Amino acid sequence: MRTHYCGQINTAHLGKIITLCGWAHRRRDHGGVIFIDLRDREGLAQVVCDPDRAEMFATAEAVRSEFVLRITGKVRRRPEGTENPNLPSGEVEIICQEIEVLNTAVTPPFQLDDENLSENVRLTHRVIDLRRPQMQKNMRLRYETARAFRRFLDDKGFIDIETPMLTKSTPEGARDYLVPSRVHAGEFFALPQSPQLFKQLLMVAGFDRYYQLTKCFRDEDLRADRQPEFTQVDIETSFMSEEQIMELTEEMIRTVFKEVLEVSLPKKFPRITYAEAMARFGSDKPDMRVTLEITEVTDALKDVAFKVFAGVANSENGRIGALRVPGGATLTRGEIDDYTKFVGIYGAKGLAYIKVNDVTQLNEHGLQSPIVKNLHETALATIMQRTGAQNGDLIFFGADKAKVVNDALGALRTKLGHEKGFTNGKAWEPIWVVDFPMFEYDDEAKRWSACHHPFTSPKDEHIEFLETDPGRCLAKAYDLALNGWEIGGGSVRIHKEAVQSQVFRALNIDAEEAQLKFGFLLDALQYGAPPHGGLAFGLDRIVTMMTGAESIRDVIAFPKTQRAQCLLTQAPSAVDEKQLRELHIRLRQQVQTTVEVNKE
Repeated sequence: MRTHYCGQINTAHLGKIITLCGWAHRRRDHGGVIFIDLRDREGLAQVVCDPDRAEMFATAEAVRSEFVLRITGKVRRRPEGTENPNLPSGEVEIICQEIEVLNTAVTPPFQLDDENLSENVRLTHRVIDLRRPQMQKNMRLRYETARAFRRFLDDKGFIDIETPMLTKSTPEGARDYLVPSRVHAGEFFALPQSPQLFKQLLMVAGFDRYYQLTKCFRDEDLRADRQPEFTQVDIETSFMSEEQIMELTEEMIRTVFKEVLEVSLPKKFPRITYAEAMARFGSDKPDMRVTLEITEVTDALKDVAFKVFAGVANSENGRIGALRVPGGATLTRGEIDDYTKFVGIYGAKGLAYIKVNDVTQLNEHGLQSPIVKNLHETALATIMQRTGAQNGDLIFFGADKAKVVNDALGALRTKLGHEKGFTNGKAWEPIWVVDFPMFEYDDEAKRWSACHHPFTSPKDEHIEFLETDPGRCLAKAYDLALNGWEIGGGSVRIHKEAVQSQVFRALNIDAEEAQLKFGFLLDALQYGAPPHGGLAFGLDRIVTMMTGAESIRDVIAFPKTQRAQCLLTQAPSAVDEKQLRELHIRLRQQVQTTVEVNKE
């Protein structure tokens, strides 16, 4: 039906007769001449309709926004002074000879160039929203990014293998999407949160290098960077060490950014241990563009009169961190109050501070704060020395359980850094975080849980701690963070059945439960499983960062809301009783009761 795309017309086509198909982006009447901006996925082309061709002109007069058109005409150069440098086709226009309305359109719910639309309106009318130039660019960039990943992995000898969508519920079953079976009454499949076990089985099967761009599913509360269904670039390989896997995937990320964005990432990504990342930045995915750091001062405050500090400093798992803000003494009381409210989101009960007026006077004359009188000179001197405080600085303090302090000060560090300009000016700052703990203790359940997943291998020298002291175990795990977002995470896996069983025991999973849930894996590991490991990258997150979008929903064609709903199709929705009967499901009905209250 067409010979060219609208956005690809340029001076190379001057004098040629071409045919375009697309949507009427805009129609303008100028002194008896009608201009139509015709739009397709490649961009816009300006079409000029002269009244000399009466039948064609009459059709053009009836065209309205979003009509689907087929136009044939001759390419000519735009008159001098009317060029549009913002368009690839901006130097030329098409003199219309024939115009055909392929389909009419009702008035769209919003103008495609309206930048002040609510997200709910956009998601309800997602088909129209996807016509907007920015969304077209986002989807194209997503495609180019996926293609770059595939090309790199194909060239490195990886094989694209599909794994099942209907599988068994995982240990994190509370977050599984369950699928009832019609033919197995009362039994359920689960949609995969990850292809983890299947890709390990593929290594045991001898495929050596596997990859897949695959959908994963997780039924959890959503944030700007989460969706109930998301896409992973999933990778697994055999006979490669932790170091080799990291080097390979690092090369992949550099290649993808170079191909898609023409961005040159560092030749060698820096690395930091989990312990150091938490101590200095309060996060295992630190934004390394921010130059602020957290300083440890817990030990210096054990004997101060300020009970909030002393209590935390002498408690188990307590931490007091200090965050120096250069020149921060100029912050107003209102700004400090706002930052105090902000850290409250992360569980912090307050935000103590000291304004440094004169660092040589370690008292209320040189240091301005309600807490200074309750801190002895030795403690204050240690704080000033460790933080490197100078006159005019402000020091924020977080004092609570280590997790609360890390979360609160880590978030505050990032917020202050970007709001107040404490950044290094670089656009992209990748960093590997390594040496994660194998386990974390669940106080509520009174048991250890896996920090990553229970198939991660412990460091060779820490295997002995699995039985005696799981909290000391470090894992062969590695995460890649970029600008404060975790974009990928992985590990070397356990390839020996005996070690896997030890890990299950550390997690309080006995042999019977392990066989019930993971018998197929344990059996497979006994048939000569090779050393193997891998990594999964979040395609949606990476593309979100590449496009500069505010939300992950702006790079997914048909996303869910933060309440895990599709406003376009109104999913999830109720099903009829016949379907439920076929699936052997009976819904619990909430019993409505009426309570009469006698009023005196």
